[in-house]
Order: sequence, then structure tokens, then C-alpha cells
Amino acid sequence: MQAQTFNCIKLSVMALIIEALHAMGHNVPWMSWNLFLGLIPLALSFWLFRKPRSRWLIWGTGFLLGATFLPSMRLFFFYLKHIVQDLGKTYVLGAIAITLALMAVDIWVLRQRGVRSLRWWAGFLAFIAFLPNAPYVLTDIIHLIRQIQEGKSVWVVTLALIPQYLVFMLAGLEAYVLSVMNLGYYLKQQGWGKFVLVTELTIHALSAIGIYLGRFIRFNTWDILTNPDALVNTVMNDLVGKRPVLVMVVTFVVIASLYWLMKQVSLGISQRFYSSPSQSELSADSATSSESIDLRF
Repeated sequence: MQAQTFNCIKLSVMALIIEALHAMGHNVPWMSWNLFLGLIPLALSFWLFRKPRSRWLIWGTGFLLGATFLPSMRLFFFYLKHIVQDLGKTYVLGAIAITLALMAVDIWVLRQRGVRSLRWWAGFLAFIAFLPNAPYVLTDIIHLIRQIQEGKSVWVVTLALIPQYLVFMLAGLEAYVLSVMNLGYYLKQQGWGKFVLVTELTIHALSAIGIYLGRFIRFNTWDILTNPDALVNTVMNDLVGKRPVLVMVVTFVVIASLYWLMKQVSLGISQRFYSSPSQSELSADSATSSESIDLRF
């Protein structure tokens, strides 16, 4: 009797594990693709604004880029083929020629200190274009809602899907936070520290617009190149209604609030692991002094 009960429990657990793996595996392709797009601006920020002191952060970002690229490789080349077909061979050849020209100008002409090259500005434009993809992952919570409505087991949702979505969304949000923080650091280094807050709010607003265009109107980042007319018409005509404005305002508030919270956490972690030795010694000396005072009294 006990053996039969044990076998029934074992079969039930195995069924739950299989169901959980199947549900999580179903999410891997689109999660990998969305997270890959969200990690691109973080990698660009390392090149454009600030190289992190932590090698773990550099290698970790590179590892995540590779790990998220591999499952979505077919999707990447599908979209690349789609872009090439839409743009045409002439445009592609022209883009390659312009890129080579920019690199040559950067190497031979714009080598003076403090001058940002045309290649840098091209990277900055790519950074701004891809940046909304990082907080965009927050809207993917709708997929979790759909999976719950499909009748997934409570145990599968609680122990598998919710942790998977949390890790996925936290990774995308942290990529956004670090990217914008690196931009703020760059502004301070250039002597434009007073514009950091305005820049952050502007980026939050642009990201809110980008998220609305991506989630509700289904535009992609590369539509800036392949479908600019429709994109401009949509921005000029369809974003002035009450519903789009309300959605974008709510999105802006959510992004700004989560950014501030995650920024404080990131700064606290950074201060914890990268505080100067002198500060550590001073803290230790202060603790020793207070202990000696306590002993005297």
C-alpha cells in the first residue's frame, strides 16, 4: 500500500516536472530574443560611455549576449534577411561603403582629444534605437497571464513560470538601468552633470513611446530603416489619442519608478564591492574606537 502511494506521488511529481520543463522551454525562444535585443544597448554603453571596472560584468554581459543569441540565431538571420530584402542591395552596399568611410574618417581625421567621431555618433544612435528593448521585457508579463489562463498547474506557475519571468524581467530591467547609468556617468565626465536628470527623464519618455510602438502597434527597432514612412505617420497621427497618451504616461511612471529603485540597489552593490581601501580602513578604525569607548564606560 505504501509502495503504491509512493509510486503515485512519484508519478505526479514527474508529471509536474515534465509540464514545468515544457512550459519553460516554450518561453525560451522569445525570451532569448527579447533579452538579446535588451542587452545590445548595455554592450554599446560599455563602448560609448564607460568601461566597467568589473571584469565579471563585462564577461557576464558577453556570456548573456552569446547565450541569448544562440537560441534566437534563426530568428536573427530571418530578420536580417527581411531587412536586406526591404532595403535592397543598393542600400546595403551603400551602408557598407558609408561605414567604411566613417571608420576611415575616425582613424585618420578625428583623432584629436575630446572629439567624438562619426562612428561614435552612429553607435549612440544605435544605443538610443535599441534601448527601449530593455524595459520592453516588462510588458511580456502578458505571456504569463496567457499561460495561466491556459490552465497551467498552480505548482508549475508558482515554482517554474513565475521565477523564470522574474529572472527574465530583472535581467532586462537591470540592463536598462546600467545602460542609462553609464550614460549619466559619461555626462558627468564631460562636465554636463546638471543635465543627467533631464537626460534620464527624456530617455524614460522615449522608452515609453518605443514600448507603446512595439507592444501595441508592433513596430520593431529596424523599422526605423526599413519602414520609416509608416513609423513617422504613426508617431504623428496615432500617438495623440487619449488611450495612447494614457498608456505612455503610465509606462513612463513605471519605468521611472523602477529605474530609480534599481539604480539605488545598483549603487549600493557597487559601493559595497568597490569601496576604496581607505574608506574600509576608516570604517574599521571608527568601529575600533567606538569599541574602546564602550569598554571604558
